[in-house]
Amino acid sequence: MTNPTGPIYDKLKALGITLPPVAAPVAAYVPFVQTGKLVFLSGHIAKKDGKPWVGQLGRNLATEEGKAAARAIAIDLMGTLHAAVGDLGKITRIVKLMSLVNCTGDYTEQHLVTNGASELFAEVFGDAGKHARSAFGVAQVPLGACVEIDLIAEVE
Repeated sequence: MTNPTGPIYDKLKALGITLPPVAAPVAAYVPFVQTGKLVFLSGHIAKKDGKPWVGQLGRNLATEEGKAAARAIAIDLMGTLHAAVGDLGKITRIVKLMSLVNCTGDYTEQHLVTNGASELFAEVFGDAGKHARSAFGVAQVPLGACVEIDLIAEVE
């Protein structure tokens, strides 16, 4: 990625965040679709050291680890969003997140895990990063990842 400029990129740099390139899809889908002013990003799974961040909340991962995984996904989502629109400064709103948390049946902190992504979007985009969201507990996520998140954003 070239060195984009602007307040969003300054904030990312201050946070020590480098946006990754778009990951190649591992099934029959595309990473993003734009229709009108809305950009829909496909689900991104948590990765650690470039590999799926495998685990299950409530069994072998703690809430704080899940929150860190969700934050890592938010960084990947921003990389894809940058590729989709060319400049994160064009984003007028992070509209909605949907988070799938791989967890045991009695785990009830999916909302806290998802905060890892939500808090980072608010920190990077300010009020435009505050969004609606859903957080679900699921029996499994592709490749055994602990969290998967998709995103809808509005572009100018």
